[in-house]
Amino acid sequence: MEKYKEEFIRFMVESDVLLFGDFITKSGRKTPYFINTGNYRTGMQIEKLGQFYAQALQAEFSESYNILFGPAYKGIPLVVSTSIALFNQYHSDVAFCFNRKEAKDHGEKGTLIGTKLKEGDKIIIIEDVTTAGTSIREAIPLLNAQGFVEIVGLLVSVDRMEKGRTEKGALKELADQFNMKTCAIVTLDEIVEYLYNREINGKIYITDEVLKEIQNYRAQYGCQ
Repeated sequence: MEKYKEEFIRFMVESDVLLFGDFITKSGRKTPYFINTGNYRTGMQIEKLGQFYAQALQAEFSESYNILFGPAYKGIPLVVSTSIALFNQYHSDVAFCFNRKEAKDHGEKGTLIGTKLKEGDKIIIIEDVTTAGTSIREAIPLLNAQGFVEIVGLLVSVDRMEKGRTEKGALKELADQFNMKTCAIVTLDEIVEYLYNREINGKIYITDEVLKEIQNYRAQYGCQ
């Protein structure tokens, strides 16, 4: 596993974003782990988060894009911090935009804020975690309505590796439906591989018992 992936897993744990216990997902599934990206709340955390997204973009997409798009609301700080990180780390000045939840009919009218999309733009969507893919399915028609742009990919923080609307994983469903590359900074398998019986700041987060609960969850909801 790449070093930045290991560092990202540790970062999520230390930021109280990757949690283990009894949780209910938005889709109603009872899960033994949860990713609460709302717990990123300091300048240091959002700066480091952008750096991890930038590293994943460099590893997965190289220079095949020129626009980052963040679906409101959680995608907004993600595209801003990722754009800054791309410039600071790789001297790549990538534009970004994001959407309003409701279109504005005065002043700067419209739905999108940030760079104005033009024909030929190649867009990567930056999102936190995608389970059912709802926000992405809402965002893509919005982007396509701007003209002849190309949506080349989607990058999320964690691939939960569970079923979406079908037996496929949510990321695979989106990749097939919209003919784009989808990937995550880390997958659930990588999280388990790194954290199983590993002590972080005096605590082991994935014990034998927690591992068993994750395996049971995967047996029920895991994708093909």
